[in-house]
Amino acid sequence: METRKKEKNDNKMREIKIEKLVLNLCTGESGDKLTKAAKVLEDLSNQKPVESKAQYTIRSFSIKRNEKIAVHVTIRGKQAETLLQNALKVKEHELRKGNFSKDGNFGFGIDEHIDLGIKYDTNTGIFGMDFYVTLARAGKRVARKKHARGKFGKHQRITAEDAKQWFTEKMAGTIV
Repeated sequence: METRKKEKNDNKMREIKIEKLVLNLCTGESGDKLTKAAKVLEDLSNQKPVESKAQYTIRSFSIKRNEKIAVHVTIRGKQAETLLQNALKVKEHELRKGNFSKDGNFGFGIDEHIDLGIKYDTNTGIFGMDFYVTLARAGKRVARKKHARGKFGKHQRITAEDAKQWFTEKMAGTIV
């Protein structure tokens, strides 16, 4: 019985990896503030950020539909892991259990981007940002590819418990 458990843990197909890390920075308005936010994300990730549009008009916030109000960037690979480690240092490696979704993804926010090690610039100001982490096991692409699509098994999917266990073991974090 113990050999089966040992084999299951040693299986490379069961390893959980960071599929992607999405950094979202919402300014709530277009114009100069949005370009400054894009510059902050570009400095942080060394990638060109994408602008996001508002889906609805919200008069109380003076946001119009299809107005560009946010920027985001998707990071993969080793860079995603190092950036996540830096962000978790800001949060002191503590996340709430409500930060984890049932699909095994998690997200959190930080209040000031300068906590990540970026130098403060008086022209830019200070921005808060959201980090969204998508976890995956090997073989997930089989269910998403266009040609010769296959099924992604129930036991291969990541649950919230798997994500929490990965977070505590791999990222040395605690869940409050």
